[in-house]
Amino acid sequence: MNKEILKLATPNILANLSVPLLSVVDVALMGHLSDESYILSIGFGVMIFNFIYWAFGFLRMGITGMTAQEVGKGDVNESYRLLFRGLTIAFLGAALLFVFKDMLLQLSLYLIDSNTKVDHQITTYFNVRIYAAPATLGLYAFIGWFLGKQNATLAMIITISINVINALVSYYFVTYLKLETEGVAYGTLIAQYFGFGLAVLFFFIFYRKLLVKESFHNTFEIVAIKKFISVNSDILIRTLCLIFSLSFFKVMSAKEGDLVGAANILLLEFISIAAYGIDGFAFAAESISGKYFGARDKEKFKKAVRYCFYWGVGLGSIYSIVYLFFSRNILEILTSQFEVVEIAMKYMWWLVLFPLLSVFPFVWDGIYIGLTASKAMRNTMLFSTFFIFIPAYYLLENLFGNHGLWLAMILFVLARGISQTWLAKKVVWSKL
Repeated sequence: MNKEILKLATPNILANLSVPLLSVVDVALMGHLSDESYILSIGFGVMIFNFIYWAFGFLRMGITGMTAQEVGKGDVNESYRLLFRGLTIAFLGAALLFVFKDMLLQLSLYLIDSNTKVDHQITTYFNVRIYAAPATLGLYAFIGWFLGKQNATLAMIITISINVINALVSYYFVTYLKLETEGVAYGTLIAQYFGFGLAVLFFFIFYRKLLVKESFHNTFEIVAIKKFISVNSDILIRTLCLIFSLSFFKVMSAKEGDLVGAANILLLEFISIAAYGIDGFAFAAESISGKYFGARDKEKFKKAVRYCFYWGVGLGSIYSIVYLFFSRNILEILTSQFEVVEIAMKYMWWLVLFPLLSVFPFVWDGIYIGLTASKAMRNTMLFSTFFIFIPAYYLLENLFGNHGLWLAMILFVLARGISQTWLAKKVVWSKL
């Protein structure tokens, strides 16, 4: 079982880590420019697209869980139909983003409510990166499908390739062509289309031979579409809550002042690195729990769940130790602005807690997705966001300032883990 989990988790961890490392490169490129406004602008620019693109994260997660169950059942043709449904939604979604792009930008700037200099840089970034939408959303469908097919290696190669190209192109555009935030956006645009082309190529190389006429039959059959929409709409709400919470954190950080806001943006990179790494075991939990649930193998399912938590806690502990001893070194790589580093160090101990506490909600997310128990996952996220995180912020920030904001974030993570554990008896174990 350990070998099976690690076969799925290791490629996902390596792939996932390339995502925040790319973000670190982007922030570092901005962090070594003239002032902290560049850090804020790239932080807000990424936040906007997290909100836009992660809203379609259900394509990745929903397709993984449902495809894994079809793999467990041995229904190859239905697994192909899931991919086709996902790609259809991806391209329709991209078309809608193009139609409403100006409205989305103006709404984003209104909600962020920053200064003119930051708004200008955000606008420049947005007007380039929005054209990556078809590739970005299409990649969600392909990567989710590859993971559901228990092929984490292809997902890893695609993700790492995207992020390496993104980092290199962004570095060239910012450092040599002096394009600043526009250079970072072009790096993302080019890399996303390269990654989508690679995903299509892998599909034809590894999966074309099993594609038959029957694979296209009933792709848009009403019952199947209703199930697809039901599962994915719950995941959409869950993801929007998560994005809202992170975006709320960034906006409230900026209200603490530019220096504190920039420090919090840097510290969120630590959260991102830990989250994407631990998420490797969440991805493994999606694939393996979905497969054994589809196959109705109760004993292997239980063992897989237990071992995913063990490995997650182990990795979380490593992150906490690294952050405890090497946080200043990492911050000094991200920015040359001494004041921002000193402010960030005051809040670093919250980051030591995060990796260990986040293991439980992350791995439970994977299990819930693998079983398509999407309603329960949605409800725990709604509870944690609107009954814990937001009230905690308004209470604690008045008492403790920026420490109160970080404590509210930690309570949000705890609420998710506790509520998911409490519901597991009903929505996980009772289904076996």
